Amino acid sequence: MNILRLPVLVFSLLIIAFNANAEFSESMTINDIHQQIKAHKLSSEELVSFYLARIKKFDDNGMTLNSVVQLNKSALKQAKALDQYFKKHGLKGKLHGIPILLKDNIDTTDGMANTGGSTALANNFPNDDAFLVNQLKDAGAIILGKTNLSEWANFRSTASSSGWSGLYGQSKNPYDVTASPCGSSSGSGIAASANFATVTIGTETDGSVTCPAAMNGVVGIKPTLGTVSRDGIIPIAHSQDTAGPMAKNVTDAVILLSAMVAVDNEDPDAVLSNIQYTSHLKLDGLKGKRIGIARNLTGYHKGLDNLFNQAIIDLEKQGAIIVDDTNFENTDQWGDAEFEVLLYEFKDELNKYLAKTADGIPKSLSEMIEYNKENADVEMKYFGQELFIMAQAKGSITDENYLEALAKAKRLTQEEGIDALLKKYQLDLIIAPTTGPAWKTDWVNGDHYLGAASSAAAISGYPHITVPMGYAHGLPVGLSMFSGKLQEGILIEAAFGYEQSTNHRVAPILQ
Repeated sequence: MNILRLPVLVFSLLIIAFNANAEFSESMTINDIHQQIKAHKLSSEELVSFYLARIKKFDDNGMTLNSVVQLNKSALKQAKALDQYFKKHGLKGKLHGIPILLKDNIDTTDGMANTGGSTALANNFPNDDAFLVNQLKDAGAIILGKTNLSEWANFRSTASSSGWSGLYGQSKNPYDVTASPCGSSSGSGIAASANFATVTIGTETDGSVTCPAAMNGVVGIKPTLGTVSRDGIIPIAHSQDTAGPMAKNVTDAVILLSAMVAVDNEDPDAVLSNIQYTSHLKLDGLKGKRIGIARNLTGYHKGLDNLFNQAIIDLEKQGAIIVDDTNFENTDQWGDAEFEVLLYEFKDELNKYLAKTADGIPKSLSEMIEYNKENADVEMKYFGQELFIMAQAKGSITDENYLEALAKAKRLTQEEGIDALLKKYQLDLIIAPTTGPAWKTDWVNGDHYLGAASSAAAISGYPHITVPMGYAHGLPVGLSMFSGKLQEGILIEAAFGYEQSTNHRVAPILQ
């Protein structure tokens, strides 16, 4: 692993110094950390040192979680600079001194490659930060490192294993290292849960933020499509791709989201958001909310359904108005259209991304297919590249087949999907279990999904939040909340109210 390594003694001394000067706990939010900084009880340098030591102890000993795969060698230097800035000017921004881990498909110029988990991109060192990384740095954040992912954001094989990449190997669920962390933002979900950074960032096309968030016991937010720039992110599909925050609590996820959102004039699908995200962190946020229950997104795991039914009771206790059986009528129709769109867009957009990479890196999907064949002993020892081959066989995104599939996918999930349910039942939001508890990691048969609630929000481009809902067989599961375009405010109110009234999250015990 390409990890910054310091002697164990140095890390031990850093931990002792940190604990002597700071009051720190796993449950501290960004706001709490900033209060500690203002009270001169904590510095950014101490915070970064704490996380580096924790990563060294629990993630980098060859036996544990394998979630953090690159570290910023300048992180401590940057932290010291921010500490000096604070002495002269105060907090730089809403993320001042906050260490953040990025999924390893996002460009950053902090000496770390952007690999997508593929050995083919091991030396893909970007010339520029992604737009969202610039946003984070402007807000005072420190890019601590990068996290493992399901290779190519889980869009290479029909039988892939979540959390595995050819470059970095298998990442593991912190609640059970034999269980899947889900994907594709596996490392970001694990790292948020294991407290290897204050917050992390994942990316989603369909479920890649919300599934690993739920299965690793953290909060994940997939924002409205286009509110967060896709610049500098290795793509799958422009009609669904977005980055999103992952955190131990709703508060931190929302603060991080508020720093990520900005109009990128170079993004043709940019969407202006005037939402004051943090203003929606309301303890009584559930009061009077009309919540629809998508029963046809349940029924695939008894223990999960029991927890979901309890969640409905808990929501009602907080003043929500429950409207049951508000089911989608076309869930069996949108999947084929979505898949067709993803194949077309992946080929088109990956070719554009690869064309800009340095010499020695495959310059197109077809060249990447050949690379994988030539390096099959590393890249395809567990599963193949069926999706790559299917995508390569597609034509241009001007093809009629593509345009019809795109129109169908959006229609079924927007005006005939989420929008239709919200209007018919006068709902504020819809809920369902995010996905089942983690299955065992299986390199022979691949992932064992039983069901999920991600697709309607993912395909439509509408916002989706998952919040810890409890534990089934000792494994965390999440409650999904989704609504219409730019309705993050409503979802944040509901999610925060539910989180604060239930406090389901229990941190994993690391060894």
